[in-house]
Amino acid sequence: MNKKMLSLIVGSMFVSPAMADTLSNPQIGVVLDGYYQDGERNNSEREEGFGLGHTELNMSANIDDKFYGALTAVLESHGDETELNLEEAFIETLALPYGLNVRAGRFLSDFGYLNSQHMHTDSFVERPVAYRTFLGSHYYDDGVRASIVLPTDLYVKFGVEALSGDRLSAVEDGSKVGVYTTTLKIGDDFSESSSWQFGLSYLRNEDGKVREFEDHDHGHDDEHDHDHGAAVTGSNLYGADFVWKWAPNGNYKYQNFTLSAEYMWLDEVVDSRFKEDGASDNLSAYYVSGVYRFNPSWSAGLRYGEAESYDGHAHDDHMHFTDLNDKEFDAMVAWDSSHFGTIRAQYTRVDNQDSDTDNVFTLQYVMTFGAHGAHAF
Repeated sequence: MNKKMLSLIVGSMFVSPAMADTLSNPQIGVVLDGYYQDGERNNSEREEGFGLGHTELNMSANIDDKFYGALTAVLESHGDETELNLEEAFIETLALPYGLNVRAGRFLSDFGYLNSQHMHTDSFVERPVAYRTFLGSHYYDDGVRASIVLPTDLYVKFGVEALSGDRLSAVEDGSKVGVYTTTLKIGDDFSESSSWQFGLSYLRNEDGKVREFEDHDHGHDDEHDHDHGAAVTGSNLYGADFVWKWAPNGNYKYQNFTLSAEYMWLDEVVDSRFKEDGASDNLSAYYVSGVYRFNPSWSAGLRYGEAESYDGHAHDDHMHFTDLNDKEFDAMVAWDSSHFGTIRAQYTRVDNQDSDTDNVFTLQYVMTFGAHGAHAF
């Protein structure tokens, strides 16, 4: 055996335990999401009866001292079919100076407050109607993100993204880079027991404006096809969000309250030549929610939201547009067996123009085992 080979063998025996763990043992976690639902919600990913929701398999690890990698695959059932989607597969820098961070691959966009968070962290069964209408519930895409956290007492984070935009495209052959986003988040503490965060977001969609209509409905999709695309798109989407959290002396384990709200405004929805046919110039959506944990095992919450959309279709030589406005009220109560297990009961009142179901009841479980990262603010 030559000296070079001997040195490699001996070196591998004394490799740093931290590095060995990083390279050979990625963090692996599973999130199980199952439900029973009586009544079908408009533009919903969940169907009546028993089903699987957003079941996740995730893996992550530090690649070395400079890069981190993560992968999240999602299983969902729709009728007799089960879909496997790759929701995240990205690398991220660890050692850039001045608070800089770069992420590349497929990831959840940082637009808004909820979108960058995994679905199992939500306090309600599904994302608000604003998200389901304008972002396809949660918007993930292929691209690159650069962000910076400023070295100030006030939390200030600024980020930009360039994304393919395929999932928000209203045309068949879109731009190679179709979506650009800019986000600003600031936050601080009101007191030892109270903290807040405010955010502004902008999304430019180069292929979001609808330029052509065929002889069928377009816009608000009555039967969600589970492709996770937005129900309506436009050239510009603006967002503002605010979150306030309270816990006695900052201890969230035994008692806490979270108030959150978001507003979105979408413009340049269709080509200007359709304006004479009654097409909408812009659409808006919002939600407000409050969740109170009154002991370590029990929490309850209320949420109300609205989202404007439209129905547009061709009639031979002219167009026909109908303005739509979906309204949803949710009330939920949840029991946590631990930090890793939740059973949730939720009642939803639906008020819209194209659904025969007004009252929906859902019983859901969300169980996590394996590695489980910390939740965002």
